[in-house]
Amino acid sequence: MPRREPAKVELHCPACGRDSWLLRKPRYEGFSKVGETLSCALCGHEFASEADIPFKDSRRPMVFSEDDRPRPVKVFREDEKGKMCRYCAEYVVNPFLQRCGLHKCEVQATDTCPHFHPKPPPKETAEPESPDPFKL
Repeated sequence: MPRREPAKVELHCPACGRDSWLLRKPRYEGFSKVGETLSCALCGHEFASEADIPFKDSRRPMVFSEDDRPRPVKVFREDEKGKMCRYCAEYVVNPFLQRCGLHKCEVQATDTCPHFHPKPPPKETAEPESPDPFKL
């Protein structure tokens, strides 16, 4: 989602000569909204349009650079990640516990084992064929 630009609100009022904020109030005719009244929050000076408002430069100061960002955290090395029980073909998940099918014992997903066998890559799911009524 693109980042939305914040509405400009800081201005230097030509009437009172002070830094102020823009005050937007709805303007009604009867019960229908017909526009907005733009005025200085301190002195109440009304502006004819938004183009007439002397907005202040509202850019944020650059305090940090890209060099100040923290480097990404890597908990496991790639060779270490590959030998976890979670990625083993013998790993059996049950709603109540996790087991090793080779050693017949309870394990955790992050345990490692010297008898690691990697899981085969997942098969692509093909569309089911139409049932053949003459085939058993």
